[in-house]
Amino acid sequence: MGASAGGLAALEDFFRNMPTDTGMAFVVVQHLDPTRKALLAELLQRFTAMPVNEARNDMPVKPDCVYVIPPNSELRVEGNILKVEEPGEPRGQRLPVNVLFSSLASAHNEQAIAVVLSGMGSDGTLGLQAIKATGGLAVAQEPGNAQFDAMPKSAVASGCVDILAPAEELPGRILAYVSQVPQAGAVPEAVSQQPFLEPIVRLLQHHTRHDFSLYKPSTLQRRIERRMAVHGLTELSAYTEYLKANKQEVLLLFRELLIGVTEFFRDSEVWDFLAESALPRLMSERQSGEKLRAWVAGCSTGEEAYTLAMVFLEARDQAPESQQLSLQIFASDLSPEAIATARRGRYPRTIEKSISSERLVRFFTRHDDHYRVHPSIRDMVLFAQHDVILDPPFTRMDLVTCRNLLIYFGPMLQRRLLPLFHYSLRPDGLLLLGKSETIGKLTNLFQPIKPKLRIYRRKEHKTVGGTDFLLKSFPPLSTFPQERTLKAPDPSSQIPDNLQAEADRVLLQNYSPAAVVLNNNADIVYISGRTGKYLEPAAGKANWNIHAMARQGLRGTLYTALQQAETLREPLEIKDVQVQTGNGIQNISLSIQTFHEPAPLKDMTMVVFRDTPASTPGNSSKQRPSTPSSRDHEQQIEQYQQEIRRLQEEGRLTREELQATNEELQSANEELQSANEELTTSKEEMQSMNEELQTINAELQTKLDDLALAQSDMQNVLNSIEIAILFLDQDLNVRRYTSQATAIFSLRESDLGRPLTDLSTTLDYPELQNDAKKVLSTLDESEKQIITTDKRWFSVRIMAYRRLDDVIDGVVITLVDITETKGLESHLRQQSES
Repeated sequence: MGASAGGLAALEDFFRNMPTDTGMAFVVVQHLDPTRKALLAELLQRFTAMPVNEARNDMPVKPDCVYVIPPNSELRVEGNILKVEEPGEPRGQRLPVNVLFSSLASAHNEQAIAVVLSGMGSDGTLGLQAIKATGGLAVAQEPGNAQFDAMPKSAVASGCVDILAPAEELPGRILAYVSQVPQAGAVPEAVSQQPFLEPIVRLLQHHTRHDFSLYKPSTLQRRIERRMAVHGLTELSAYTEYLKANKQEVLLLFRELLIGVTEFFRDSEVWDFLAESALPRLMSERQSGEKLRAWVAGCSTGEEAYTLAMVFLEARDQAPESQQLSLQIFASDLSPEAIATARRGRYPRTIEKSISSERLVRFFTRHDDHYRVHPSIRDMVLFAQHDVILDPPFTRMDLVTCRNLLIYFGPMLQRRLLPLFHYSLRPDGLLLLGKSETIGKLTNLFQPIKPKLRIYRRKEHKTVGGTDFLLKSFPPLSTFPQERTLKAPDPSSQIPDNLQAEADRVLLQNYSPAAVVLNNNADIVYISGRTGKYLEPAAGKANWNIHAMARQGLRGTLYTALQQAETLREPLEIKDVQVQTGNGIQNISLSIQTFHEPAPLKDMTMVVFRDTPASTPGNSSKQRPSTPSSRDHEQQIEQYQQEIRRLQEEGRLTREELQATNEELQSANEELQSANEELTTSKEEMQSMNEELQTINAELQTKLDDLALAQSDMQNVLNSIEIAILFLDQDLNVRRYTSQATAIFSLRESDLGRPLTDLSTTLDYPELQNDAKKVLSTLDESEKQIITTDKRWFSVRIMAYRRLDDVIDGVVITLVDITETKGLESHLRQQSES
């Protein structure tokens, strides 16, 4: 159970309604002030008859007991043992609820129940996701019922909460779930409701496209019973009707069926064999520069795929001749949530238990409350949502791992998938299965390498891999709906409404020169006529810039001409430009004009293309363009050189400006990043301190209530004994008095704090002040019999006021009425004298 600010009230509501003989153990983590002694165990003990203990390191967990986290510590669960450790993060950045939940998920899987109660921030959400991923029950307090709703809201937003209710209702909901859910390892009995599984499978297939009919019935029934327990349903028929009416529940059941348990380097001896033997053999068979391919089927949240990547890099480090080899891993899973988690490559700090410190340093980046996979590992893995039952397999693989996936499938589906993996592998490729999985009778497809480790090598077999293998394994494409073909339009039905407009269109298209209109960025915004001989689309992403589309021979001339045309009022004419077209060299002339009016064309440029005949020896001098002189060539060269120098200078200035701007932006970015980090740290610290203060405030408020009750008890006791008592402080000022004292001293509420000498009294006791001072200095009690002005006698006792910490803090004056005793004494004396 995890809580923060406002959590004490929620815990009170929870434990007041939780029976003491459930057989469950409760571990409570609350954000506490690390510098103060916690009162949480003492306060919780008032709400429950179960023993409440402050957790200690290596303390065993017992049923029907409550364990609370001590201050300034992190609490984990390993098996049935509590581990108390010092926090690894500074104050303000600690997330102890996530730490507890993540360890609980690893230790108890489906038997774990995580409860998020009132609190600020989002602590507990990541741990709740870990609980849900391993098949446990995720519970949260209804945000509207919490004093601080941030933690429950964050849990609900994660989409993994199974039970959401007010704190006082959570015990009943949890107990109802526990009474219905099958125990771990229990085999569901074949009940008469078994036929109702078929409509549930059909509903899942209709809404999710995935077919669970070939899954093991026991697996289906166990997961369905868990969802039934969450909703308090006992009949499969009732749950089927509930599914029909709630599509959201269908999706939740679908996620429940996809829950998989995985971790880094699970079954370490398997990975040791891969690193030392199997992978080096595969690498030795590949030439330098080649890429190995692996498929991790049912990758869940990605731990196994990343483990394979790490093992490959370590194996490659031991083989200098294989340094140029690389590995591409295809990791697939049916669950989109699991794939999304795997792609993020973010894992809780609890992975430290399964990954060595050397690997953590090399392959992960540590953050405040999690580790993130290093980009060098992340880039080796391609994650994809994939259904091994319906979707075609990945092919040409050197290694296929399918660990603890086949155990959920029936024998028929297993016999169908193993040949599929055989088809996916290259000759002599490796297949890796889970500890509880085997190839069965398919020894003609695979040869055991390490039977105990479930590692097999592919064998050649003619019946698998034929041209019709995939057609037999998967539904033929002809069964899927196809797009309907569109009927070609009938040209005769498209008669123009305006003959003149159509004729003008044909004339412009066929007889006017080709032209384009450019904006001030040289992007084409309008095309007239056929421009294909002069312009062509550039390869790659669509680009309408004329410089990218200009054909060979036109680009340089066009660039210079556009620069010159910007400063001219008249059109710029350029002749004898040779352009490389699809049919050879074409001589063209260009007419370029930049418009300053009208308004729609302002700052736009029109480029007009006209073909000109090529100069040949048979042409007359009138038809032959004049040959440019050497002076013209020199002028053109000089013009080009000036243009190049101008562009170089512009480029240099631009680079300097960009460099200066880049440096300023980098500096500003670093400052902003530093400020952001400081603000984030300050915010986290303030939020953490605020939560701790809220917890302290709740504890102190409970103490104040206790003190108020004790004060009331004391006041009633003092008033009931009918003894006048006056409490004075060290300065002999009035601190407290009983109602009987008002009959002897003139006292009222406003006299609190007044000196004793200011009080009028009926006592004939002028030495009262001196006797009180003497008691303060000597600590010896004083007792005298004093008469009052109304002839009553009192036994006046003065004693020191001693606090619980043995400090003298004033005096207490008690006055007992002995008038009757004095009268009797006087009467007896008179009788004896007579």
